[in-house]
Amino acid sequence: MPIMASLTTCFLGSYASWRRFIRPPLLRLVVVVMTAVSLPGAVYGAAASAGGQKISAIFMFGDSIVDPGNNNNRLTEARANFPPYGQDFPGGVATGRFSNGLVPGDFLASKLGIKELLPPYLSDDLELEDLLTGVAFACGGSGYDPLTSKLATTLSSTNQLELFADYKEKLRALVGQEEMERVISEGIFFTVMGANDIVNNYFALPLRRHEYDLPSYVEFLVSSAINFTKTLNDMGAKRIGFVGVPPLGCCPSQITLAGSPSGQCEPLRNQASRLFNTRISQELELLNAERSVSGSKIAYFDIYYNLLDLIQNPAMYGFKDVSDGCCGSTVLNAAIFIAYHTCCPNAIDYIFWDGFHPTEKAYNIVVDKLIQQNMKYLM
Repeated sequence: MPIMASLTTCFLGSYASWRRFIRPPLLRLVVVVMTAVSLPGAVYGAAASAGGQKISAIFMFGDSIVDPGNNNNRLTEARANFPPYGQDFPGGVATGRFSNGLVPGDFLASKLGIKELLPPYLSDDLELEDLLTGVAFACGGSGYDPLTSKLATTLSSTNQLELFADYKEKLRALVGQEEMERVISEGIFFTVMGANDIVNNYFALPLRRHEYDLPSYVEFLVSSAINFTKTLNDMGAKRIGFVGVPPLGCCPSQITLAGSPSGQCEPLRNQASRLFNTRISQELELLNAERSVSGSKIAYFDIYYNLLDLIQNPAMYGFKDVSDGCCGSTVLNAAIFIAYHTCCPNAIDYIFWDGFHPTEKAYNIVVDKLIQQNMKYLM
């Protein structure tokens, strides 16, 4: 297991890029001008709108499904800033996204009219526009269970909230309290975690299984996820889209582990996914009712059945391969374990890119479904 890089290093890794921004008098003048002007084909400071309500920015918390490169400078196996990742990204660049191209945060930002790409907060070259219109705090290998991130030597969900607090302070220093509060209050926040907790922590290693049976562990995860969501809301996030976990037993690596000769989804991991999703959706409904009196909106987004629909009806969506990954189908066919390996050239035919993560095409379809089904609850 790699030595865990310190959290301080992660914070300071992007500090140099901030120093050139902190020139308050001139900068605030620039911000006032830019937020008053709507640029053609983009949204800069000025808010996009959907359903008649403004969206100032998109913020993403989560794991490798939505990490656009926050782990690039960490000593962890949960990285993707090397080929074959990014082979279909503009320019063929491996940015740290765990996909052949774009990931859900990019599609959400684009489809909601904010910007084309959702950058990592720990990027060395963030621009003012990125800060005003949203960033991703997600880190590959993370989860709601703090042990999950320790096993992957990555940032935990709590650490991601600390990054958000750091972001708020930097934005306040750059544009002032009022503008910072506007960006946060008009922003939409998404959280996409839980898969690593179930697959890598509970099933792959015996540590949590010695402490919990599956229903008890799911209750522990749900409690942790609700506490995360409450804290995020308390920190100013008014609109939160909570994305459940996908059908984890349908990941190529999990099918391979189960030894299914017919390539069918592994049932126990899918059962765990459904159990978590059922319980978290129930608790989120209660939390939304409780917090709605203060103007907050918290909605559950079902990724499980939307991705399962692709898997069960591949031809309807133009897919040819359901159970294999374009880069391989084992637990070692992902992240640093496939660095500089060759993957299939026709990723468009595959639902899964590697042993765990879907392709850009699959993400695109699923995000369309999530927006159509759920965005009305946040507007």
